[in-house]
Amino acid sequence: MRATEYMVKACDPKTLTVHSLMQDAVYTVGPQTNGVRIADILSEHGFGSVPVVDDEWTLLGLVTEFDLLRALQEGKNLRDVTAREVMTPHVITVHEEMPVMDLIALLQERHLIRVPVVQGKKLIGIVARRDVLFGYVKATATYWP
Repeated sequence: MRATEYMVKACDPKTLTVHSLMQDAVYTVGPQTNGVRIADILSEHGFGSVPVVDDEWTLLGLVTEFDLLRALQEGKNLRDVTAREVMTPHVITVHEEMPVMDLIALLQERHLIRVPVVQGKKLIGIVARRDVLFGYVKATATYWP
């Protein structure tokens, strides 16, 4: 079940926060996960990226389709590369209290699809453009100002 299915109630959508939209069941990989496994996760679930975390859920980076394609272009075998070697280490993140309108601005300005949600440096969720749209529909379904 998506977190947004039970977190968003009828309301003014401008009052929503990342917390009410984020998914807290996040697929992640460890720093030693090989590129083939990462590619399998991305293709199986239709994701364009997957967070890389350590054993304490500290966000280390993000592996994107582009990162894997770059490794292939460089002649690397995805079986031989790890998440740590190909990941983007400096990731744009958001916090759960961020207002939805600020999130929308960030997604638009940076052309982002999915953004990790962190508390300190710990990954606590992920929010995607589609979650924002889903939350908007849920919030406005019965809300009439």
